[in-house]
Amino acid sequence: MVNIGYITLILALITSIYSITAYVFGQRQNRTTLLESARNGLIATFGLVSMAVIILLHALVTHNFQIEYVSAYTSLDMSLPYLISALWAGNDGSLLFWAWLLSLVGLVVVLQKRNRGAALVPYAAATIMFTEAFFLIVLIAVSNPFTELSYVPADGTGLNPMLENVGMIFHPPLLLAGYVGLTVPFAFAIAALLTKKLDAEWLLTIRRWMLLAWLLLGVGNLIGAWWAYVELGWGGYWAWDPVENAGLMPWLIATAFIHSAVMQRRRYRFKAWSMVLVILSFTLAIFGTFLTRSGIIASVHTYSESNLGPFFLAFLCITLFGSLGLMLYRRKWLKSDTGTDTMVSRESTFLLNNLLLVGATAVIFVGTMYPLISETLSGAKIELGASFFNQVANPIFITIIVLAGICTIIGWQRPSNRNLIRKLLWPAGVAVVSGVVLFVVGMGQWAAIVIFSLSSFILVAIAYQWLQEVITRRRTSGSDAVSSFFGLIGANRPRYGAYLVHIAIVIITVGITGSSLFNTETEATLMPGESATIKQYTLTYEDMEVEHVGDTKAILRTTLTVYDAGKLIGELTPEKCFHRSYPNPVSEVAIRSTLIEDLYVILMGWDFEIGAVSYTFMVNPMVSWIWIGGFVFLTGGLIAFWPDRRNPR
Repeated sequence: MVNIGYITLILALITSIYSITAYVFGQRQNRTTLLESARNGLIATFGLVSMAVIILLHALVTHNFQIEYVSAYTSLDMSLPYLISALWAGNDGSLLFWAWLLSLVGLVVVLQKRNRGAALVPYAAATIMFTEAFFLIVLIAVSNPFTELSYVPADGTGLNPMLENVGMIFHPPLLLAGYVGLTVPFAFAIAALLTKKLDAEWLLTIRRWMLLAWLLLGVGNLIGAWWAYVELGWGGYWAWDPVENAGLMPWLIATAFIHSAVMQRRRYRFKAWSMVLVILSFTLAIFGTFLTRSGIIASVHTYSESNLGPFFLAFLCITLFGSLGLMLYRRKWLKSDTGTDTMVSRESTFLLNNLLLVGATAVIFVGTMYPLISETLSGAKIELGASFFNQVANPIFITIIVLAGICTIIGWQRPSNRNLIRKLLWPAGVAVVSGVVLFVVGMGQWAAIVIFSLSSFILVAIAYQWLQEVITRRRTSGSDAVSSFFGLIGANRPRYGAYLVHIAIVIITVGITGSSLFNTETEATLMPGESATIKQYTLTYEDMEVEHVGDTKAILRTTLTVYDAGKLIGELTPEKCFHRSYPNPVSEVAIRSTLIEDLYVILMGWDFEIGAVSYTFMVNPMVSWIWIGGFVFLTGGLIAFWPDRRNPR
């Protein structure tokens, strides 16, 4: 079975190369039979890669430890969900999973019933198969997941203990699916350039694909932040780590493209800009994979170092410079039809927002790569910490969010000054009042006052505009307020999905601001019966116990009784887990979470002889609002993505 898996990858490479060739020549020579044969080659590629995935999954769940990958990432004591998630836990398996997802989206593209973009499918499918062939070459040449050991171990190493979390089941595949999803817009962009069909049709063809990739990346990043918060034991959820940045950058560019595409469809502008953003989003996805697997930048999230770097760097250069060169060759077909009429218009805010999104991405890119840049220029590797990103990128993000609120209430082209002032009056008034109230009640952080006031401005601006539209629909349709509200959503899902997404971003911003600027931390070493205090909480150390889970795992667990302003509210049990395959223990933090704040406890050290235990206690305000914002983001994204069964407007 092992050799069969490797052989299926070789056969898949052959069929993918054939599909590329047949699609290109079939389209150029207008030969229907050749195009149908290319389509069959793509279907065969999907079937062969699927077979390879099934073979590896079977080896994982049946503990075939003769396969090196299975031995490295599974063990006999692992449960079925983690055995399956081991498919993307390592470098080789995750690349195979990527290749399978890519073959799947290629299959959907060629089998999808479409009213538009049919002429673009052959070249788009060839581009997808070109990317597929690259991943298959990497799997066959340097990252074979079916490599056999010369012996059969009695047991495997198993997953890194920090990966044994529900986040492992969702976070990596969502990010990988988001990366893969960006291939489809890129493929149709290349097809549009090759065929010179650069009107709005190609944008309409890729709209839902880009939304899907954008949504998967966004949710994947949020789940990753939650995973870091509950598992890594440092009390945070985002550290501007290079791999975290690698997942954020393509999402920012995809966000810019979604706004740019609206402008091109509605106002026939930003043709070249939209094309550049599609190309950048895909190349940044490849760059993120290169960063994760090359080992050029140190990160706790990277896979083990390998010799994949040159392969990905070569592919990155081919796709980036090749696509930009093709775009330059077709530049006369990318001229916009009209210009912006006035500085105060939705067009202007869209353009400024896009420039800021690209600027933020550039700042993050430079900050991420700065150790390599500094080493190349001066010989000394200098890493930029979280403070750099917070000082430089955060003001840009705040400006982007404010523009999102202003854009909601500004009309297309020239808005009436009186109407614009009327719409801005309530949001601005609420923002001023909010700032004054926060100052009067004693909030000492000016940054928090500004951000909370601006957040109230955006929320009121969106709510005011939405309310006005509900009132208008109620008057024209004669329906009640609830029916009008849901009727509006059903009539224009992209618009009101976007409203919810903007609201979600504000909620997340509020949560990040509260947890970053008002967190409290203290450390204490306690004997049984002794207590420590942090803010209004009193925590009393009760006892310590050790639990053995089979022969592979031991858990050191301590119990703390928690009082809130003298009132008993329960117990917390922070832990340290010891695994036979890993030298260092892993923290399992204890968290008591409310809408107001989280009480976060980390077990740091212990002394069995005297019974003393050392803790780090934290109070992190408003962290729950980040996860609430994530659910609102998912809801808004799904509404915007959900297909409309009626005839499109």
